[in-house]
Amino acid sequence: MDMTQENNQVRLCGTMAGPPRYSHSAGGQDFYLFPLEVRRLSGSSDVLNIVLRREQLEAAEVSERERLLVQGELRSYNNRRGEGARLVLTVLARELSLTDEADDNRVLLIGTLCKAPNPRVTPLGRDICDLLLAVNRRGGRSDYLPCICWGSRAREAARWSVGTPLRLEGRFQSRRYMKLSEDGLQQRIAYEVSAAAVEVPEPA
Repeated sequence: MDMTQENNQVRLCGTMAGPPRYSHSAGGQDFYLFPLEVRRLSGSSDVLNIVLRREQLEAAEVSERERLLVQGELRSYNNRRGEGARLVLTVLARELSLTDEADDNRVLLIGTLCKAPNPRVTPLGRDICDLLLAVNRRGGRSDYLPCICWGSRAREAARWSVGTPLRLEGRFQSRRYMKLSEDGLQQRIAYEVSAAAVEVPEPA
């Protein structure tokens, strides 16, 4: 991975799964969003939201169902509209290009545990642990990124305390779930980083 922010790196290869639409404006620039479908080795897919500047979109001249390589960083923001997940994750694209590479989904994060770990056990008896990682941005802000780890890594993670520095490698994934609301059961989508490796780095 060759990207500018070393503590927050994402590399995705997949298929553009929908047309770009306007997202927001910031710093005098317009940003657009489109879904990228990335297949897993299991055959299932993650559909992940990519945000990029209008100039990037125009320069790339991409269209729906094209194969794309996206390199950038994970971003989080709080959804205050009351619909869907409260914490929304997207990939801010730094580089975008056409590709013929196979599907790929890699994330590297270096940050600080900012909430007590939440260990639990799946219905099939597998250990799992939820983590919330604060990853610093340039300019003094941070992204708050939900992560999960499994098995022996989950049992180790359950012992960590708030403020523990972590280095995590994994994939960015989407997960559908059902939520009970006043209108009945509704399908929602959660986004998280599934850790393949997570460790407390040695002090510099």
